[in-house]
Amino acid sequence: MIRFDAVDKRFPNGTTAVSRLTMEMPEGGITVLVGSSGCGKTTTLRMINRMVEPTSGTIHVGGTDIRSQDAAELRRSIGYVIQQAGLFPHRTILDNVATVPLLLGWGRRKARARAAELLETVGLAADTGRRYPHQLSGGQQQRVGVARALAADPPVLLMDEPFGAVDPVVRTQLQDELLRLQRELNKTIVFVTHDVDEAVRLGDRIAVFRTGGHLVQYAEPAELLARPADGFVADFLGAERGLKLLSLSTLAGVPQATAPEGGRWRLVLDGSRSPLGWRDNDATDDAPLLPVRALRDTDSLLAALDESVASPTGVVARVDADGVLTGVSSRDDIHDHAAAAHRAAGTALGVPATGATGSPAADAAPDAAPDSASEAVSADAVAPAKHAGQAGGGAS
Repeated sequence: MIRFDAVDKRFPNGTTAVSRLTMEMPEGGITVLVGSSGCGKTTTLRMINRMVEPTSGTIHVGGTDIRSQDAAELRRSIGYVIQQAGLFPHRTILDNVATVPLLLGWGRRKARARAAELLETVGLAADTGRRYPHQLSGGQQQRVGVARALAADPPVLLMDEPFGAVDPVVRTQLQDELLRLQRELNKTIVFVTHDVDEAVRLGDRIAVFRTGGHLVQYAEPAELLARPADGFVADFLGAERGLKLLSLSTLAGVPQATAPEGGRWRLVLDGSRSPLGWRDNDATDDAPLLPVRALRDTDSLLAALDESVASPTGVVARVDADGVLTGVSSRDDIHDHAAAAHRAAGTALGVPATGATGSPAADAAPDAAPDSASEAVSADAVAPAKHAGQAGGGAS
């Protein structure tokens, strides 16, 4: 656990970066620090490894006052990841990752073996270790940065906007990778970002700072979104915080149905019963399939609402962990489940339910059968399962 007790940081020019900060960051969890530029979130993170020295107050890591430790030894015991990785350009990737173990006195063979193991852990090919930083993409460099921070198996990992310099697709992949690693390694992670969506997706707890280093609210994501402490927090979270709350609830429990025979749209499956796309039976035989985004039980209600709007049929294809179709869910059922989830979150936190979050507001037979590698499932105007009485099996 990391504990701040009445910590201040004032710079020589009189600027107060952090003001009377008292908080605890739980062991084995991801604590995300958010706020606008100049709010003190990065200063707070950098005080943990004494890259910035506090002016007053105490900081304990694992029950030990950090000022009782040698600063260099403290830093070697804490993983540190920054934006754009901060790799040494003249060293191979393997030697970059082995840096801290070598500083701790490990033998070169042992340090490099650990580095090679971690490159595989973060999803990089074995031959990556022979390359140099300039030969890697931005996303690959960030993975190397995470591997380097984990090399000496530190209990604490500090991450200062590590994914801020990569494109949105790579950013999502890196977030997924971090969550996977955390499930395996169970580190105490302090993560700085200015992106509320990233904070909600990654954080077990989120701390919101305002300019001057004042901690305004510190809570779990659901509580933060359902009950902002004041207008500043509400404005910072944005007008769509109700939708963000839905990103914390999954599709599990939303009724599934099998589609009735006939209908304009058919969901085309491959030989393994995985969805390939939607076929318009009113179109010509050679018309391309319209894309389908099949969802699993673990996907969020927000993703399901989005897909139900994007789908030409208004229904969402559901698949199991192997990608095999289990059924379809209607837009109405998804919306009803989303509304119930939002009300439940408010009720659990003692927040009255409101409508402030907003809400999403002739058949032809196929001209030709699918080819031998595929089969088709009709999906048109699917009734909610609670009315149709045809609930499908949920994905595992």
